[in-house]
Amino acid sequence: MPSQRTNFPPSFPSLRLLCCPHQRPAPEETVTASFGKFISEVKPQHLSSLLLHRSKRMVLDSIGVGLLGSTTDVFELALQHCQLCVWTQGTRLSPTLAAFVNGVATHSMDFDDTWHPATHPSGAVLPAVLALSDMMPANSKPSGLDFLLAFNVGIEIQGRLMRFSNEAHNIPKRFHPPSVVGTMGSAAACANLLSLDPFQCSHALAIAASLSGAPMANAATQSKPLHIGNASRLGLEAALLASRGLEASPLVLDAVSGVAGFNAFYEDYEPQSLESPNNDGLMFLLEEQDMGFKRFPAHLGMHWVADAAASVHKLLVGFVPGTISPAQVQDILLRVPKSKYINRPFPDSEHEARHSFQFNACTALLDGEVTVESFTPSAISRPDLHALLSRVRMVHPQDNPANFNRMYGEVQVTLVGGDVLKGRCDTFYGHWRNPLTNESLRKKFRNNAGSVLPSEKVERLIEEVEELDRLGDCRALLSQLQ
Repeated sequence: MPSQRTNFPPSFPSLRLLCCPHQRPAPEETVTASFGKFISEVKPQHLSSLLLHRSKRMVLDSIGVGLLGSTTDVFELALQHCQLCVWTQGTRLSPTLAAFVNGVATHSMDFDDTWHPATHPSGAVLPAVLALSDMMPANSKPSGLDFLLAFNVGIEIQGRLMRFSNEAHNIPKRFHPPSVVGTMGSAAACANLLSLDPFQCSHALAIAASLSGAPMANAATQSKPLHIGNASRLGLEAALLASRGLEASPLVLDAVSGVAGFNAFYEDYEPQSLESPNNDGLMFLLEEQDMGFKRFPAHLGMHWVADAAASVHKLLVGFVPGTISPAQVQDILLRVPKSKYINRPFPDSEHEARHSFQFNACTALLDGEVTVESFTPSAISRPDLHALLSRVRMVHPQDNPANFNRMYGEVQVTLVGGDVLKGRCDTFYGHWRNPLTNESLRKKFRNNAGSVLPSEKVERLIEEVEELDRLGDCRALLSQLQ
């Protein structure tokens, strides 16, 4: 059905500006202005069937990992702090805080999707779009297509910004990318859903840039999920502030000598104007490159070493029948990219374990797989696991860069008798080059959502997301998440 854009009643004073935007002179052709124009003028008819298919998979997966994430200690701490409405509770408070805690839930187990250049795109955008949709009047809810359009705008802006930097293509060292591009993506998605004009959309991005950033030192801690929660919340706040008329730099995305804008985050930043959505041949980045979906809750790099180690596990089971014992293993050699924050020989917590090449390789070697349960305190403290960890060495071949599009994982196990077994993974199942099937993605969703919802509601959520682009409004989806 045709898309219905939102018309806000006078009772929403904070949104009056978007109904009657001030007439302003046309801006000069700048990168920032081109992004504002794209966000404001892109329409649901620009969404291809492939784009709708891929983005609905992202929505479904993100809801599932968010629901599972709502069972974590990190989520509980954030909820106690905010005391607000989330996907599994009945209390209601502000939309911006709802976006925050639901963003925290989505990343609390590092189970959310990952793209290239490296970021977690959905967790920063979906909670904000859901919160904003929920705050809109009952008779003015966005259509399913409008909802998906806003979501895709938020994903697209993140991808475009990261492709302006070579540094962004590698596993990060200085700051966590979702805390920067995620905030920008959230602001873009919300600005689109609010029907802001091109000027306001540009200002929303500039405001978001002032609310961005988190250091990589907090990776593998309870604070890392806050990066996604803040990106979602602060992007929504940036769009709402822009809707009130707050202004910021009109050149925040441009490369201006002597005055850092977005290049404060990426020193090799070389921006280009974003093509008008009204030009023929518009293609979203998600159409060119699919999304990466994780099979277990850990840093994406862990999936290479886990699959390589799992293949060695199969060889060991055949080579030495019975339960695998550390006493059979003399040495474990990992050939992985060099990345300091995921080199953790003896992780002390679930968050460190999710960011440890050594832990995930040894878990897969011992058990044949890595699962949600692998990161429980009892699993982390197993004597057999620690015995294997004590035998691990790591090397960083020059042909194995810290880049999710080019890296590999290799595990070499030397047995006490001298036999050597090897496993290698170049592209794990779930990577954008080898994406999860719909069946696998739904199985993951059922396992995750089923941890907090009855099976009937889980199946209903699958149906609502699948039909989202054909719904007159998104109330049915929102009602399933109350």
